[in-house]
Amino acid sequence: MILRLLTLPLTGPIEGIAWIGEQILERAEAELDSKENLHKKLLALQLAFDLGDISEEDFEQQEEELLLAIEAMEANKDDE
Repeated sequence: MILRLLTLPLTGPIEGIAWIGEQILERAEAELDSKENLHKKLLALQLAFDLGDISEEDFEQQEEELLLAIEAMEANKDDE
């Protein structure tokens, strides 16, 4: 404990930078997963339509919602 307190002025900034890096990595992975999940939902929707599980009207409505969500994510990414 005493050693940690004595080395805190040296290790503190390094640990802080490492923590910031971890937070950035977690956010990037979550964002990638979200976009990837939207693409997977779009493919599943297309498959359901091709198999006749959903009507054309439902397909078009859900497809538009997914495409708008993907577009919004890409727009947010461009803004940052």
